[in-house]
Parts: sequence; structure tokens; C-alpha cells
Amino acid sequence: MSQRKVIMLGSFDTKAADFEFLRSCLIELDLVVVTINTGVFPVQVPFQVDVEASKVAKTAGYELSSLRDQSDRSTALEIMGLGASKEIARLVSKGQVHGVIGMGGGGGTFMTLLAMQGVPIGIPKICLSTLAAKDLSRQVGTRDITLMTSVVDIAGLNRISRMQMKQAAGALAGMIQSSDLWAESDTASIAISMFGNTTECVEKCSALLREAGYEVLAFHAVGVGGQTMEALIREGYFDGVLDVTTTELADHLCGGICSAGPDRLKAAAEKGIPQVVVPGCLDMVNYGSPDTVPAKYKDRKLFSWAPDVTLMRTDQIENIQLGTTISERLNNSKGKVAILLPMGGISRISVEGGPFYDPAVDQILFETIKEKANDSIEVLEIDTHINEGHFATVAVEKLLSLINS
Repeated sequence: MSQRKVIMLGSFDTKAADFEFLRSCLIELDLVVVTINTGVFPVQVPFQVDVEASKVAKTAGYELSSLRDQSDRSTALEIMGLGASKEIARLVSKGQVHGVIGMGGGGGTFMTLLAMQGVPIGIPKICLSTLAAKDLSRQVGTRDITLMTSVVDIAGLNRISRMQMKQAAGALAGMIQSSDLWAESDTASIAISMFGNTTECVEKCSALLREAGYEVLAFHAVGVGGQTMEALIREGYFDGVLDVTTTELADHLCGGICSAGPDRLKAAAEKGIPQVVVPGCLDMVNYGSPDTVPAKYKDRKLFSWAPDVTLMRTDQIENIQLGTTISERLNNSKGKVAILLPMGGISRISVEGGPFYDPAVDQILFETIKEKANDSIEVLEIDTHINEGHFATVAVEKLLSLINS
């Protein structure tokens, strides 16, 4: 087997000794190291720099001298991160990257995580960071990046930093060795969205799809789950989408903690992939503990799903907006689309007797969807609850018919 090639990126201007040691650890593991410098100041390092900082800046559309003259650290971090991302993507497109590693404090972590956005899922990525214990979900985004805490600051070698760097190098080598498991599959794949309140439906749908010979990838609709699903749809991973749980739309509308951003429910339509869409869990918006619910919603119907999760029942106006959003985003789809409406309830807690049971509000949602959907979209009313077996059967049969027609 030929030697595996890895990218080591970071600010060589301020952390030359640290990166020299990390590089030596990677080489000891028989890895070929390609170095990318994201530091903006002059540097002399005792190893070859394959992609100089000037090239990184130019790739992002800037001259390195202008970044130095501006003395704007925030702008420089973003520009160098974007430039590195493009440089890495270029190398990846040539099949020259088997892994990526970077390290740093606040600025170095930001640049590393931004640069890793250009690396597809399946290629190992490790960031050794002083911030690894913080919430970096926004910076990690939809990529499969492994964060490793540096324990001490990356500011000169010592017994702990040497150990951490050696372990990070070993972890990357081990992940690369195992990455042969990530291979192209001849099995067609289906993306499906799920939530605790639609688990029964998704489990039944998944079982039926697997029986039909499909690989099923489920995405937890907590914000990053929807974002990741949309990103992978755009990257061509799926042959169909069963979007059972579109609750992230409600969170985006009402400022909940599970928003997937403004592009949710757009990727499959743009790519022309067959999809079945369900307004699953649009009866709820997710907040944290009760004290985190915005003041304007304090008098609304609330339900404690867990100590750190408070659900708010969506109202009539919000359901008109949500129904309009669903239909408008699907109306211009390049592929075949069906919308399934579970008339008996759209979440586990909207069942009759449940805390969010409100068929009149659900009906407003359904009528809005039907009114706003164009003639190219098939809208089916299923006279059952979303988590009943019949609904799962209809959903799977409809998706397979769209794929095979």
C-alpha cells in the first residue's frame, strides 16, 4: 500500500516549534505530510512549507501584505481559513488527501475548522484545540471533525503538549487505516429525518426500506441534523428522501434551539431527488429549560419533554406560515414530490388526550399546505396518526413509487 498523505495546517508564524513536533510525529507513523501555513506574519520553520501563506491569502482573493497592513485579526482569520479550505478542496479533488490535522487556540481553532469545511465526510479530520470542551457546533457545522482537547495551551512544547500531539497524530493514523471501511456502496440510500416524537414512525419506515434493499441514514432533526442531511443531499449521497420530521422549520420561525437555518427543505428540490415530505412535529418549537423560553411566549401552551427541553405548541398563525413555507419550497422542485398529511396527529404528544392535541390547529396547517401546493405536488391525507404502522407503510410505498416511476 502506498504511503498515505495528510495535510497539516496552522499558524506556523506563532507556533513553529509545535507544528515541527507534530509533523515529526506524523512522519514517524509513515505518513506523507503536506503543510499549509495560515499565519500572516513572516516565518522561518525547519521544515518545508508546501502551501505558503501568500498562496492561501491569494486563493481567498487577497494579498498577504494587505492583511498585515490592516492589522485586523478577525478578518485575517476568516480570509486565511477560507483560503485554506479552497486549497484543501483542490488537493482533495485530485485524490491527494487521506487525512487533515490542525491545532491552535481560539484563532487557530477557528481557521482549522473553517478550512476543514472543504473536506468530504469520510476523510479523517482532527483539530487539537484549547477550546475543544466548548460548544463549537456552529464552527464544526456538518463535517465529521474530531475535536481533541489540548489540555494545555499550544504555546511551546512541554511534557503534556508533546503527549497530546503524539496521540493526535496516532489517532489520525488509526482513523486513516480504518477509513477503508468508507467505500462507495452499490446499495441505494434513503435519507430520513427523525425526532423523539416521531421515532416509532421512522423505525417502521426504516425497517420497510431495508427490507426493500435500501440503506437508510437517519438524521436527528435538532438543527445540525437537518443541516447535515441537506448538505449530504447536495453532495449526491441519496436516491430518495423521506422527510418525516420537518420540525426544524418551526424552530427557525420562532427562534427555537433546533433551527436548521433558512435552507431547510431546499436541497432535494434543487437536486431533483424524489422526496416524500411530512409535517412531522410542526406542532412544537424547542427551547431549553423553562427559563429560556422567550418572554413573549410565556403564556403559550408549554410542555416539559426533559429537564433541559421545553416544547411550545405552535398556534394558528404560525401554522399558516409553516404550511406556506413547506409548499413554496417544494413547488419549484426539479424532482417528484409527495406530501403526506397524518390526519390523526403529527407527533407523539399530539395524539388524542396528549398535551399538544389540537386537531383544529393541525387542520389549518393541512389546509394551508393544500392551498399553497401547486398541481405538480401530490398531497395525500392519511387518516391515521403519524406513528401508526399504516402511515409508515403508505409513506414508504409512496417514496418507492416516486423513485421507480
